[in-house]
Amino acid sequence: MNSPLPNPLALTHDAFVALSRAQGETHDNASHRYSAFHRSGTPAPGGVVPEPVRVHTTDSPEGSVHKFLLPVPAKREDHADPRLRLRLIGEAEHLETESVVIPMRNHKGVSHTLCVSSQIGCAMGCTFCETAQMGLIRSLTAEEIVAQWWAARHHLGHDIRNIVFMGMGEPLDNIDAVIDAIAILTDHRGPSITMRRITISTVGRLDGIRRLHDQVRRPGWRGLNLAVSINAPNDAIRSQIMPINRAMPLVDLVDALKDWPARKNQVICCEYVLIPGVNDADEHADELAALLKDVRCCLNVIPYNPRRDSPWPAPTEESVWRFLRRLEANGQFCKRRRTKGRDSMAACGQLGNERIRNRRLLPTPV
Repeated sequence: MNSPLPNPLALTHDAFVALSRAQGETHDNASHRYSAFHRSGTPAPGGVVPEPVRVHTTDSPEGSVHKFLLPVPAKREDHADPRLRLRLIGEAEHLETESVVIPMRNHKGVSHTLCVSSQIGCAMGCTFCETAQMGLIRSLTAEEIVAQWWAARHHLGHDIRNIVFMGMGEPLDNIDAVIDAIAILTDHRGPSITMRRITISTVGRLDGIRRLHDQVRRPGWRGLNLAVSINAPNDAIRSQIMPINRAMPLVDLVDALKDWPARKNQVICCEYVLIPGVNDADEHADELAALLKDVRCCLNVIPYNPRRDSPWPAPTEESVWRFLRRLEANGQFCKRRRTKGRDSMAACGQLGNERIRNRRLLPTPV
């Protein structure tokens, strides 16, 4: 029986070449095929990337925001109850990843950032997030994560400068695949994305942050960026909108951020989704600045993008700027994240498949 062909989406250059040589190919041939696949989009056996099934476009002052979906197999995984498996009504064979290409203006013009998903759905349960309403369907493989970059670069033709793990899912819930994917994306004989242009965003999984803490101390990983969703100035509010806070409270999270091994001139991105009537009062800004005073960070204030059936509206521009001015008055370094892609459900917190939200568990034979 022939061995399966090595997949350049799932392997670093050295691993790909080693497997190819074991199947009788020369080193130079395998190395050339790997680089040509990633850099030029040259088709390679074992490395097929499906074309995006849907592309949604929203205009912004910097250019068009593109949300695209890639089909992936609906691998059914056993549930806690061995008599049940997850069955998706109307989604029996395929699921979809969601990714967003975002134009970003800089001093050289406009570059593109790719927001990738690490899971389909999410288990974290944050009440303001569309993805959380799906629950966790399954985690993506490193191959499926890298395929999102390949599709954006070669199917859609975007020159991707930055990659942020801020799409569907909690990256640190799928940390092994995420680390493997980053190793491939930064391989200088493959996609060759600079490590300093990759950011992992987390809701604050302390076990995952500790794992990343060790990872960034390894050669070549020092430049990896960390973003953490704070979203509340105290445990009472945060526990209401982010269930993870009940197990991993703010005091422990802040301690972990103080211990983050940042490189020179690097700051952690602390994300704060501003929700009207929940966390946007002046006293919340005061409390938040006090909470983060010893953390080397930039507070990124994100005006809430309403999910489907949201109990809250988007904040007014006046309230956003009032909150920012209050933070600055407290000495907190902060920025406002521009809202892009809201009209096509492509903005921060809006990714998610409405059909999957209506799934249900059915008993199936094991």
